[in-house]
Amino acid sequence: MIIPTLISDMRFDPWWWEDAPPAEGLPTALPQTVDVAIVGAGYTGTTAALTCARAGRSVVLIETENPGYGASTRNGGMIGSGHRVGYGELSQQYGEVAAEEVLREGVRALDYTTGLIEDEGIACDFLRCGRFRGAWRQSDYEEIGREVDFLRKKIGIEAHMVPRTEQHREVAVEAYKGGCVYDSHGGLHPAKFYRGLLEKALAAGVQVAARTSVTAIKRFDNAFVVQTTRGTFRARDVIIASNGYTTRAAPSLRRKIIPLASYMVATEPLGASRVKAMIPSARMIVETRPQHCYYRPSPDGERILLGGRAALGHIDPARSAVTLRRLLVGLFPDLKDVRISHSWLGTLGFSKDHLPHIGTTPGGVHYALGYSGSGVAMAPYLGWRVANKVLGNADGMTGLDRINHPIVLLRDVVPMGLPVVNVWYRIKDVMEGS
Repeated sequence: MIIPTLISDMRFDPWWWEDAPPAEGLPTALPQTVDVAIVGAGYTGTTAALTCARAGRSVVLIETENPGYGASTRNGGMIGSGHRVGYGELSQQYGEVAAEEVLREGVRALDYTTGLIEDEGIACDFLRCGRFRGAWRQSDYEEIGREVDFLRKKIGIEAHMVPRTEQHREVAVEAYKGGCVYDSHGGLHPAKFYRGLLEKALAAGVQVAARTSVTAIKRFDNAFVVQTTRGTFRARDVIIASNGYTTRAAPSLRRKIIPLASYMVATEPLGASRVKAMIPSARMIVETRPQHCYYRPSPDGERILLGGRAALGHIDPARSAVTLRRLLVGLFPDLKDVRISHSWLGTLGFSKDHLPHIGTTPGGVHYALGYSGSGVAMAPYLGWRVANKVLGNADGMTGLDRINHPIVLLRDVVPMGLPVVNVWYRIKDVMEGS
């Protein structure tokens, strides 16, 4: 039973916004013509805008809300080199060569984004602390071991296994059957990272049309006419970078993306020593159970930030806080009297195959999206790559180009079944944890 006072007085904005809220008061005028129009001002769109502007292109970023309102400032701030799809599944679907290249793109994404933070001097509390992946079942531990062995030998990823007898050095949770550590992964403050990217883009001359929705994109001759809620303009090139927020203005891409809600909470300040006792390694923590909790110390080390599958569809963050707090206490029973200070949600963009995708539509619109919950490193990286496609540079080529982006059949019907799927995941958690 949740004591009401333990979830009362919560804030329903992301905890990250305490230090870096969405940008307000930016110029909102639309140009008559522009070289590159980018729909979506998150990590992908802002990095693409920065890249194009520094190459001498005129650029406008179009954002439905204020820049920094969406998932780029609502995520857990975990940065790594992985995808949700392992080598075995990838190789069965695309062959060994393509599978290895897709996995290497994850490594390149991590290298690019951490290099971007360093080269641009973005102050975002980045720390290469590593990530511990806890095995919910013994069979998960064995499968992780095989994957880690492959990743070390073939892809060069630094990782090592942690048996159950030693996992207390990583995290004070009894439920796991051991796990592994990805040494090169880390954590950052996602809203500070986004703010730094936006500042660089503005300094490069990028125009921002905030609180503006794109309603249609039409091709005429060698240019596009972009219709918005605030007027119409022409653009030589268009990039769609809206991920889980993709609308009917890009119908062919919308049919390939499932928008799923992601929920997070922040505890009240616990004190650095208490947080250190729960996560001695100070790593980012993820797990293999179907409901998939992920958690970490806050950058100041004073709180625990936890995300998980409170629901697959969108529910009130007051309700999701109850579920996430229950999951938190299930992991750390000593937190049974701890208050939740913030509860929030964001919208992820999942591809049917759980892989990121980059390319160009038959109508000539460029895009990068479908990060499926692993976008902190991949989204800026593919923003840079898709910008180079627009610029006609060799850096626009990726190992993802050959991967087909499947259509989600009955895409508009899928969200209606998500509550049932969520119940099934909870049943699986109970069965597999026994």
